[in-house]
Amino acid sequence: MNSLNIKQLLDDLISQAMRHAGIDEPIAQIRQSQKPEFGHYQANGMMAAAKKAGSAPRMLAQRVVDMLDGHSEFDFEIAGPGFINIRLTAQFIERNMTDFQLHESPATRADTRTVVIDYSAPNLAKEMHIGHLRSTVIGDTAARVLEFCNHRVVRANHVGDWGAQFGSLLAYLDQITVPGEEISSKLVDLEKFYQSASKLFRVDQNFAAKAREYVVKLQRKDSRCHKLWEKFIAISLDHCQTVYHKLNISLTQADVKAESAYNDDLPVIVEQLQGRGLLTESDGAQCVFLDEFKGQNERPLPAIVRKSDGGYPYLATDLAAARYRSQIINADEVLYFVGASQQLHLRQVFAVASAAGFTKPQQIFRHLPFGLILKADGKPFKTRDGADVKLIDVLDEATRRAFTLINEKNSSMPEQQQLAVAEVVGIGAIKYAELSKNRTTDYIFDWDSMLSFEGNTAPYLQYAYTRIRSLFRKRPTQENSPVNRMTLTEDQEILLAIRVLQFTEAIDAYLEDYQANILCQYLYELASSFMKFYEHCPVLSEAQDIQDSRLHLAKVTAHILQTGLSLLGIQTVEQM
Repeated sequence: MNSLNIKQLLDDLISQAMRHAGIDEPIAQIRQSQKPEFGHYQANGMMAAAKKAGSAPRMLAQRVVDMLDGHSEFDFEIAGPGFINIRLTAQFIERNMTDFQLHESPATRADTRTVVIDYSAPNLAKEMHIGHLRSTVIGDTAARVLEFCNHRVVRANHVGDWGAQFGSLLAYLDQITVPGEEISSKLVDLEKFYQSASKLFRVDQNFAAKAREYVVKLQRKDSRCHKLWEKFIAISLDHCQTVYHKLNISLTQADVKAESAYNDDLPVIVEQLQGRGLLTESDGAQCVFLDEFKGQNERPLPAIVRKSDGGYPYLATDLAAARYRSQIINADEVLYFVGASQQLHLRQVFAVASAAGFTKPQQIFRHLPFGLILKADGKPFKTRDGADVKLIDVLDEATRRAFTLINEKNSSMPEQQQLAVAEVVGIGAIKYAELSKNRTTDYIFDWDSMLSFEGNTAPYLQYAYTRIRSLFRKRPTQENSPVNRMTLTEDQEILLAIRVLQFTEAIDAYLEDYQANILCQYLYELASSFMKFYEHCPVLSEAQDIQDSRLHLAKVTAHILQTGLSLLGIQTVEQM
């Protein structure tokens, strides 16, 4: 696949011309103009550059344009106080479309690096709920895109499998289990099991005391207690894997690096912090106080590493994980896709880890927060009784609703095929609705809008793909035929070709801040451009050279649509 980034290409071209024009530090900025559908870009920054050079902006812009004489694939024009408008010529578009390689890997980048991605991370005390959707889907997209760009990705599913709540769960499991009975049958519904154990803990003091004993037993690795815990975790992880499979998430059980994996490291963490003079005792707890963290009245905020009862909070475990990712994995970058509510916690983790030397100065540890999923009334997405909505139930509901729509749209399709298509469309709709929103904002979960075949939705993109595939069902022999030369004359086909060539540009824009809505918007514009092309530009009825050119354009468009959706973890179908 072509690794052409038009903005970067133009930026390099303008920067080189500015240097030749006597500007040692080019500061032009390339952006798409208000009419990118005609291949228009604009170079800004001439006024600042002119001020530095002691020149009038338009005069400087003219000097730069003069330096670009000979680059016939672009038209340059000076506008306003010194902007340079740049238009891609038909020659540039046709040449790059003719050379487009469908099966070529993206060029390995000079900054190829090892990236750890901390995402999903459900608490194994209960089943995954709707709140896990954002971290899971957003993080998985980042993993897919980074691997697509040839970076080494380490998926880290930092599941919660340790802590006080497991004392209650294990005590309850022990209490209700009959000798010789299969334990897995008790955990068919993890949510109900969790609720029963929690309720008993609140109302039965004897049970609560027993649960606390189990916490101690678990920490000391009591053999029987540990064996119960291992079975509980195994069953819980199976539940998670079922959700991942249905949601088309690339996480496997091999990617699990649970909280318990760092348990033996926690005393070492405390010892090393003590050795570096960072620990202070406060109300019996061992804390790190850093000047950058202040609370009300400028009082220092503690980062608690060991509690007064000798237990370890999440911060200690996260410090151990940061040290492992830095020193054992030797990551260049670690991305944490964790809710916005954990912002202070992760800032403290990163700061303490850095101060203690657990991480290296050149390594990047970055929190990428996200907002909440809300119901139509603007309240958190929960059941009527206030319980978390199970994610598996949401996915099943999506498939059911999609099946109804597919049946209405194409009732002649065999039922088994309808069911297969409905699963792809339903799951894709949920993921795309999530990814097409700004990562940092809350959004309302709306079945009707996400499953619509119109607008910026997964079904719309998937349908555009099936339209292209229908062309090649009519002309199967031409699917793998090379094109000798592209001929682009109509506005709709020029627009579509430009959209295709902007794919790498969209990928690079996504990687700036891991905002998947940028990639979604690009794919939507690509699909919309194809629909306009499909309506206005006949394909199979044209002369052979035009037909070959337009079929090649359609083939490349289908490939980009399928590739882009796959980076979002969304599948395509041949027919709807």
